[in-house]
Amino acid sequence: MEFVWHRPERGGKLQPLDVIDGFKVRPGFYNRDGAAAAPNGVSFTIHSSGATSCTLLLFHPEESTPYARLKFPESYHIGNTYSMLVFDIKIEDFEYAFQLDGPYDKEKGLLFDKNNVLLDPYARAVTGQRHWGEHPESGKHFTYHARVVENNFDWGKMKQLETPLEDLVIYEMHVRGFTKDKSSGVSARGTYEGLRQKIPYLKDLGINAIELMPIFEFDEMENAKVVDGVQLYNYWGYNTVCFFAPNTSYSSVVEHNHEGDELKQLIYELKENGIEVILDVVFNHTAEGNDDGPCFSFKGIDNNIYYILTPNGDYYNFSGCGNALNCNHPMTRRFIIDCLRYWVTEYRVDGFRFDLASILTRDQNGAPMADPPILQGIACDPILGNVKLIAEAWDAAGLYQVGNFPAYNRWSEWNGRYRDDMRRFLKGDEGLAGTAITRITGSKDLYDPSVRGRSASINFLNCHDGFTLYDMYSYNMKHNEKNGWNNTDGDNNGNSWNCGVEGDTDDPEIEGLRRRMVKNACATLMCSRGPAMFYAGDEFCNTQFGNNNAYCQDNLISWLDWTRLETYREIHDFFRYMITFRKEHPILRKPTKAASCGLPEISIHNGYPWNGGTGHTSRLIGIMYAGRNEEDTRDDIIFYAVNAYWEPLYQQLPDLPDGKEWKIKVNTFIEYEDGKDFEEQTEFNFGKSLKIPPRTVVVLAAE
Repeated sequence: MEFVWHRPERGGKLQPLDVIDGFKVRPGFYNRDGAAAAPNGVSFTIHSSGATSCTLLLFHPEESTPYARLKFPESYHIGNTYSMLVFDIKIEDFEYAFQLDGPYDKEKGLLFDKNNVLLDPYARAVTGQRHWGEHPESGKHFTYHARVVENNFDWGKMKQLETPLEDLVIYEMHVRGFTKDKSSGVSARGTYEGLRQKIPYLKDLGINAIELMPIFEFDEMENAKVVDGVQLYNYWGYNTVCFFAPNTSYSSVVEHNHEGDELKQLIYELKENGIEVILDVVFNHTAEGNDDGPCFSFKGIDNNIYYILTPNGDYYNFSGCGNALNCNHPMTRRFIIDCLRYWVTEYRVDGFRFDLASILTRDQNGAPMADPPILQGIACDPILGNVKLIAEAWDAAGLYQVGNFPAYNRWSEWNGRYRDDMRRFLKGDEGLAGTAITRITGSKDLYDPSVRGRSASINFLNCHDGFTLYDMYSYNMKHNEKNGWNNTDGDNNGNSWNCGVEGDTDDPEIEGLRRRMVKNACATLMCSRGPAMFYAGDEFCNTQFGNNNAYCQDNLISWLDWTRLETYREIHDFFRYMITFRKEHPILRKPTKAASCGLPEISIHNGYPWNGGTGHTSRLIGIMYAGRNEEDTRDDIIFYAVNAYWEPLYQQLPDLPDGKEWKIKVNTFIEYEDGKDFEEQTEFNFGKSLKIPPRTVVVLAAE
C-alpha cells in the first residue's frame, strides 16, 4: 500500500485513509474494545499478543459466508492491538467475526489458524443459538458471529439499591426453569419476560434479591445427548461462550442490535420493587473445553494467555470442564474486570456470585496464591465499589477455601460448612450441637468479624447443586439415573434423610414429618446471622424426584411445578412469614445497638438458662438474641430453640426484664396458618418452660 501523508483537519469529522476490499477505512478506536458504533461507521478492536495478522469478516445477517474480508494494515496495529474504523456500514446490516494468523506450536500453547472464524471476546451480542436446543448448522462445532448492540436503554434516575448484605434474603433461580412449565401461568414461559411477570409473586414472598444462574451466552448443546428417549442439554449454562452477551434464547422476542433490552427491563422492574439482581458468573472456564473442544474465541486469539496450561501445552482441568481460565494473567484480569464493569454500568446488576471461585486464586502455573491480583483488583475497583462479591470458595480439583478465601474485606462466601453442618444437625446426627450454634450465630470460627466483617457468611441449606429442600427429606440416596451416567454423577454425601420412606409416599405421618423438617430448615435459616439464601421452589416443596445433579434436565425434573404451590400452600405461607419475621427483627441477622436491659447480644441456653454446654448426644439448643430495634425505640429480644431429637424435650427460658414476657411466634410442629395463635397449641408453662415436640423449632419474642 502506497504511503500518503495525511494532515488531519482539526475539529472535522474523521475521514477515510484507505480502501480495503471496497470499504473505506482508517485506524479505529484502540481504547474501545470490541465493536463500537461511530457516527460515520463502526470501529473494530481486538487484542492478540501472538498473532501476526488479523482479518475482519463481515457477514450478512444469518449467513455463513462473509461478504467482506478486511485485512488490517500493519499501520493499524499498535502493540498487541488491532483497530480499524470501517465507514458507511450500518449495525443492522451485518454480523462480524475475526480471523487471526500466527504460529502453531501445541507444546507452547500456540494454536493460531488463519482459517478459524473467531468470536470477539467483547461481543455484546452473539448469533448462532437464538432458538433453545437448536444448532444453526449440522455438526458439533459451528461458527459464532457477533452483532453490534445499540445500548440506549433509558435507566432514568435509577440508583443502585445497595441493600446491606446482611439484610439480604437471596432467591437463587434458573431463568428458564422458573417459568417454563405451563403451570407457571405466564405468557412467555422460560424467558426474561416470564420472570418479569412473576415479580408480584417474588415481592409478596418477601425476598429482596434474586441470584440468576448463568445468563451469559452459553452452549446448551455442549455434550447434548438422548437418554431413554429424552433429549438432555447443558441446561444449567455453566459453559460460557461469551461473557459480555446475554443469552438470546432466554429472550421472548428477537432483539437484533438491541439484545439485552428485555433483560434490562426485567432488572429495572425488579429494582423498582426493591429486589436486587445478582448474577452467577463463570470466570473459571469456557465452553471451548479441552483439546477435543471447539476453537471459536480465546483458543484462537491467545490460547497460552487465557488458559492455564501444563508445561507441554495441555489444559489444566481445575474446573472439571476441560480447561481453566488463567485469571491472574494481566490480560485475563483486565478482561474479567472489564466484563464485570460492563454488567454493572449497562445492566445495573447489584452483585456477582463467582462459580468455582478458587480457580481465581491460582497463578499461571495453577498453584494457589495468597494474594491473587484478580481478587484484589475486583475488590478495589471503583466501579465495583458497592457491588456484592460472593465466592463459591472451592474448585473441582479440591482447593477448598471456605473460611480462608482471600477477601480484602470485600468478598463473601457461600458457607458450605453451614450447609453441611446444619443439614446433619437438623436431621439428628450426634456431636453437632456446639457446631450448629456456631453456624447459626455467624460462623465466627470461619469468619473473624474484625477481618471479614459481619456478612461474609452466605448461609444456605440448598442450592441448584444438590437436593431440593423437599427432596433432602424425601431421599436417602441420589437418583440421577436419567442423567445417563449410571447414577455415578452428583454428590454421594448429601446429608439427606428420607423420614422413613424413599421417595413419594401416601403415609400422612411421614408427609407431615417432611413438612415439619422443611419448616425447621426455613426457620433456622431465617434465624441465622448473616445473609440467607434458598433455592427457587423450596418455598412450596418443589421436587426433582431425587435427582441431585439436574444440570442436563430441561424438563419437569428441573422446571418448577407451580401446582405444588397450592398443595404446599402452608409451607409457602410459612416461608413468607419467616422472611417477614426476619425483616422485623434485625437482631436475628446482624448486631444492633446494645439492649438497654443489659442482656448480652447473643447468649446460649441449652435446655435451661445460661447453659452453654453441649455433649456428644445433645440435640436441644437454645439461642437468645438481644439488642435494640432499628428505630432504637425498644429492646428486641428473640429466643430460638430447636429440638433435633425424636422425642419431646423441655426448654426452660431465661428471665426477662420487668414488664416483658415471652410470646411464641413459631412452632413448626403446628400446621402454619396466617394469624394463628401458636401459644394455644404449645405446652407453655407459666411463660418460663416449653415442652418442645420432637424434631421441632420454636421461636419466641419478648413483648
